[in-house]
Amino acid sequence: MVALAEQEEIAKGKLLGEPLTWEDLSKMKYTWRVANETLRRFPPIFGGFRKAATDIEYDGYVIPKGWQIFWVTSMTHMDNNIFPEPSKFDPSRFENQASTPPYCFVPFGGGARICPGYEFARVEILVAIHYLVTKFSWKLLSDNSFSRDPMPTPTQGLLIELSPRKQLS
Repeated sequence: MVALAEQEEIAKGKLLGEPLTWEDLSKMKYTWRVANETLRRFPPIFGGFRKAATDIEYDGYVIPKGWQIFWVTSMTHMDNNIFPEPSKFDPSRFENQASTPPYCFVPFGGGARICPGYEFARVEILVAIHYLVTKFSWKLLSDNSFSRDPMPTPTQGLLIELSPRKQLS
């Protein structure tokens, strides 16, 4: 409900049909935390390959320099040592993103190979959420669970009912 209130506050300051501005997007702090928590739970990428730059010893095994290593985004995002109670949806995890260790929240990759469309995706996510929650009322028609095969997928589809909301401004 905090994200909805944040979006309604922005919408109230707009004339009918007036587009969002960069200033509006900068006010969407809680909405971005919700988006980040959603990306943590259901990352848009499965993982990727990297080449070992040096010999690596891990848990008694040696990974030789030059070997391809496959990392899985959701395994990192669901690590209890990094994100306590990883199955719990908790946007407050992202109040201070600097406290997350490097390369532990990687829905768009990281470092030199971070997705070049990351900032564009951030803007698109915030704009989409704004219009979806200010223009429509949502009703979940059935409780649902997700399976991971290999990406998270609603087991019965995502059954929702959308209805137009009364104009805020």
